[in-house]
Amino acid sequence: MKKLLTFVCMLACVFGLTACGSEKTLTEYEQQKVDSAKLLAAQIVVPMIQMYTTENYDGYFDGYTMEEIATLVQSNQYNVYQQVLFDVDGYAVYKAVDSFRSALKDMGSILSVGDAEAEIDGDQIVVNVQVNGEKKNATAEVIFSNDMFFRLESASLNPTSTMGELMTGAALNTLIGMGTVFAVLILISCIISCFKLVGRFQNKAAQKEAAKAAGAPAAGVDNAVTQIETQEETTGDDLELAAVIAAAVAAYEGSASADGFVVRSIRRLR
Repeated sequence: MKKLLTFVCMLACVFGLTACGSEKTLTEYEQQKVDSAKLLAAQIVVPMIQMYTTENYDGYFDGYTMEEIATLVQSNQYNVYQQVLFDVDGYAVYKAVDSFRSALKDMGSILSVGDAEAEIDGDQIVVNVQVNGEKKNATAEVIFSNDMFFRLESASLNPTSTMGELMTGAALNTLIGMGTVFAVLILISCIISCFKLVGRFQNKAAQKEAAKAAGAPAAGVDNAVTQIETQEETTGDDLELAAVIAAAVAAYEGSASADGFVVRSIRRLR
């Protein structure tokens, strides 16, 4: 029983993955719209936008509003095809002309228009048209509204990068990334090396403070010793002077010894 349940679960998972990977089946009406969108994009929209990029149409849309640009494009459709094949957003045409002009600078002139692929994405139909250029190829992306009016909502021309360009871009990205990493590492190393200098300055400052603290008591002791020595020298001079005075008084009195004389004080007279 357990084996049977395990087998059934495996089959359910396989069918679920298969359903997820399969494309959405289009109805007949949706398929008709997709086919029509591919024809319009490849045979009308891309050649029309290319025509607006030529020298004859330089400044063609200058001074017109977006509504007026849409009217001009629809009038051109009627003049060429005797009917309006699709609705137009004037701003979409204006931006599409700028995109085509920028792309044609890299890819050169358009030689041919290739196959087109389309898919329905919600309320839009997205068409990708292969365009062969003089220097490089490109992909034109054309977006219509998903309705009966096929309103042109956006168009752009995107040059396809060659293998050499892709490799060059990858190499540049690698160099920029590695250069940034090495630059940051060098900066960190410089900052770390500066910490040693800061430590040295701090040690020197601490040593100076310690020397000042140790020198202050020593200076006080030296001053005290100097004062004591000065006092001792002064006291010694006074005793000698007292002895001389006592001897002089004894001689004046005719005494042979000065033992009986005591000098109480000594006062200098001017």
